[in-house]
Amino acid sequence: MSTNVNQMSNTDHYTDRNIEFFDSVIVLDFGSQYSELIARRIRELNVYSELVSYRTTPEQIKKLSPKGIILSGGPNSVYDKGAPGCDPKIFELGIPILGVCYGMQLMSKTLGGNVIKADKHEYGKAVLEVDPKDKLFLDLESKFVSWMSHGDSVTNLPDGFTISAKTKNTPCAAISNHDKKLYGVQFHPEVIHTMNGLEVLRNFVINICLARPSWTMDKFIEDAISQICAKVGDKRVLLALSGGVDSSTLAFLLHKAIPEKLTCMFIDQGFMRKGEPERLTTTFQNEFSIKLHYVNAKERFVSALKGIIDPEEKRKIIGREFIRVFEEESKKVGPFDYLAQGTLYPDVIESADSNVDPKTGERVAVKIKSHHNVGGLPKDLQFKLIEPFRKLFKDEVRKVARQLAVPKRIIERHPFPGPGLAIRIIGEVDEEKLHRLREADSIIRDEINKSGLYNSIWQVFGVLLPIQSVGVMGDKRTYSNPIVLRAVTSEDGMTADWAKLPYEVLEKISTRLVNEVPGINRVVYDITSKPPATIEWE
Repeated sequence: MSTNVNQMSNTDHYTDRNIEFFDSVIVLDFGSQYSELIARRIRELNVYSELVSYRTTPEQIKKLSPKGIILSGGPNSVYDKGAPGCDPKIFELGIPILGVCYGMQLMSKTLGGNVIKADKHEYGKAVLEVDPKDKLFLDLESKFVSWMSHGDSVTNLPDGFTISAKTKNTPCAAISNHDKKLYGVQFHPEVIHTMNGLEVLRNFVINICLARPSWTMDKFIEDAISQICAKVGDKRVLLALSGGVDSSTLAFLLHKAIPEKLTCMFIDQGFMRKGEPERLTTTFQNEFSIKLHYVNAKERFVSALKGIIDPEEKRKIIGREFIRVFEEESKKVGPFDYLAQGTLYPDVIESADSNVDPKTGERVAVKIKSHHNVGGLPKDLQFKLIEPFRKLFKDEVRKVARQLAVPKRIIERHPFPGPGLAIRIIGEVDEEKLHRLREADSIIRDEINKSGLYNSIWQVFGVLLPIQSVGVMGDKRTYSNPIVLRAVTSEDGMTADWAKLPYEVLEKISTRLVNEVPGINRVVYDITSKPPATIEWE
């Protein structure tokens, strides 16, 4: 089994594939917000990739047997005191290496080059001039737009390296040492703003590393079913079913692998959208004939959040209560040895306090948030976990769903957070606020569906703010809550842009919210991208 060095756990997770059967490229993570996006882009090339800590040793890398290594970007400068580095022996393994931004600077400094603070910082789009004969840019046009984000520059190159690209402000925008198969780029090929970015990665992964594009979802399904059957044996599995793409697809996978040993449990915690609990129970029981145990725990969850304002604490409380309810209910319909969850790779990464230097205590990658099925798991968990999707991205799960013939209406469902509406209510959660937001959310989705925009955006929802603003209704002053409308476009949820919804759609949503939902008198539109913001507000 492969080991994600960032995410070692002492619980019995079913998490990783046997990736020794697949060529792979690993990404040494130096804390860039784009690190997981690099791995995601490599998987688009049908080559398996995952993040590992920058502290991964050459010996550990040898055990992983990757075809290539990518050094990610990062927020530090290589000349900073305590700046993260990697073991220099990694460059002697004979494995092709590509350094991206900070990774290129680190490679240059480690191998004897020089890195200095640049006279002109370069952030955003820049025209890149490349050597189309260089292996990294083979068959690409000589000029194209790239995405830069750096304040340092490589000046003197290490021995054996040549410059293969430049921009107006960066004379050394890419370097190559073909003999040792060491490469570096100052720009970010993984972001969509870089033209030919995927082609640059393809040249490295396929043409330089010679990795075979064998990572496909049909093979994932075959291998996952085999491992699930071997893992479960004659034991029984309880699946945490939410009705979203991830848990629904997992229900189909487990039903295919162990139909008689599977029980799905849906815990209605009171944070679902309008009508969803009823649709979910009817659909899975009547249409799919998948065994489902329904639990009404609304009062319990709402009570547990009384007085809680901090979003991180909310998530952990919800995660803890989920597990406790599962443990209690499983005794009624069990016994069960395994708990299955639809945890995804980004959930694990975003929940991680990863890359903390044990000597200095310096944190390189900062925890963004805890996901209720990752950060909220108690240490005395009574189940062993089965999480076949723990190394998959959202769009890969959707590919699995299509292979398993999951209904289109589930596959195309917008992502919905595990804690549900509880983290879309800023501040304390109560029944009145839940009702208000539930009605508002229903109106928002209804108008987006009527406009035909649902499948062209990644996510759309409302956020209820804990403040009151003045308004006028029927010639009277009102002091009611504003609601934030959030709509984003994205390919994978790791980066996102705010959706440019038509004014007439925004107007319809605003008019209906103010007129039909008591307690709302103002609608504002969030026009922040990710980064710097996240998609959810909490």
